[in-house]
Parts: sequence; C-alpha cells; structure tokens
Amino acid sequence: MSPAKAEQPGRAAPIGVFDSGIGGLTVVSALRKVLPDETLFYLGDTARVPYGSKSPDVVRRYALNTTGFLVGQGVKAIVIACNTATAHALEAVRGTVAMPVVGVIEPGAHLAAQSSRSGRIGVIGTAGTIDSGSYQRAFARLRPDSQVIAAACPLFVPLAEEGLFYHAATRLLAHEYLDPLVAKNIDTLLLGCTHYPLLASVIQQTVGTDIHVIDSATAVADAVAALLNAKGLAAAGRGEPDRFFATDAGSKFERVGTAFLGSPVHLTHVDL
Repeated sequence: MSPAKAEQPGRAAPIGVFDSGIGGLTVVSALRKVLPDETLFYLGDTARVPYGSKSPDVVRRYALNTTGFLVGQGVKAIVIACNTATAHALEAVRGTVAMPVVGVIEPGAHLAAQSSRSGRIGVIGTAGTIDSGSYQRAFARLRPDSQVIAAACPLFVPLAEEGLFYHAATRLLAHEYLDPLVAKNIDTLLLGCTHYPLLASVIQQTVGTDIHVIDSATAVADAVAALLNAKGLAAAGRGEPDRFFATDAGSKFERVGTAFLGSPVHLTHVDL
C-alpha cells in the first residue's frame, strides 16, 4: 500500500517516525528533547529488518508501505529515521504525501561538515547507504574541500537489534571496521545509520577521543523543529501519549527500547 495525498492534519496531530527496527529510537529520543510538546508515532519495520542489505527498489517499496501506515494514523509530518530508506526513498515519499518529510542524511552531513577541522571525514553505514553515494554527494555540496572515507559496517545493525551494546563481539567488530578509518587520519566520524548511536560508547572508545563522533539525531530533530515552525505546524502543548508500532512485535524491542528511552515502550503489532 502506498500513501495517497490527503488534507494536511493540524498542529495537534502526531509526528510519524519510521525505521527498519529499533535504530530510529535514537531519533525519537532527540525529538523528545528538542520538541517536548509533540506526540510521536513510531513504526519499526522489525519483520523486514535490516534494510541495508535490500535492493533500492525493495527499500522504496517498504518505505512507501510504512509511510502509508503512518499517514493512515493521521500524522502531520514524516521523519524517515533510517539512512538507507532516506538514501533510496526520500524523494519517492515526498512525491506521494502532502505533508513535510525529513530524512536523516542532509542534517547529519551538514553537522559533520561544520564540525570537521581538516575536512577528512569518516562515514559509516549499511552497505545500502554507503553504496548509494548519498553521503558522498551531500559532502560534495556542503564542503567541496572535504575528503570522505566511507565504510560499510553491516553487522552493527544486528548487534544493536540484539541489545549487545557493550559485548566483546561488538568491540572486536568495531576495531575491524574502524581501525582502517582511524589510520587514514579522519578527525570526524559520522554515524550514518540510526542504529549506530546505540553502540556509540564502544565506537568512541575504539576511535579515541581525538576523533569527533557525530550522532545526527539531534541535527534531525532541529531540522524537524525548523520545518514545523516554518509550516505553522508546531504543537501548542502536549497531546496524546507517544505510540510505538512494529511489524514483528516482540519483547526484545520493548526491553531494549525501554532501556534506551528511559520510559516504557509498549508495542502494537501491525501487519503491512
């Protein structure tokens, strides 16, 4: 099911956020801090995670599918809290809904471009995101003098989904993925997957304190706030509670989500 253009909901309507799994909760956390008056509806497409190994056409289909569900819930804006879906489906989603749509690539790249001293910027993400070239093109626009060293870290997603944030296997893989980037003298590392901030502690320990690790979630939340204000859609006060949906509702999502957000996550299962 693809979303259809409809009348724009009002200011009190929730913001719809989706990701392939639990990774987008990093964006939910940032949105809660930046926009405390907004209600958030989150959909984790856990039955089809990960997106990073899927073809662009399949990712676009999934993204339109999940967007359609959120539009049906009456949301006023869509946040694509998934780098792979942003890379392959941002324009497709924008072309099919009447409401504001924010992806995660441009805000994160903008923050990293501003933060880097030398212009030597590392970007890590899923194979789908890295192979799309979306970050490389974004940095070419935002900071033409930059040197971007990109690397796919596909096993970080299942480690995050399993809640293995500090496991020995996570530390071992972090060195395998990140040591080559450190050796190329990057001064900034952009986490180009919303799952990766869940592993931020191990990632920072691996690359060392001299490298600035960028979590784009706050930049995304700031972009959403600016867009809602520009469109006159910012909420005047807290409405209904946040809601969480998943295409494969399991206790693991609730357990990891509750631990990360610091408040209970109760899932509603949906079939897409």
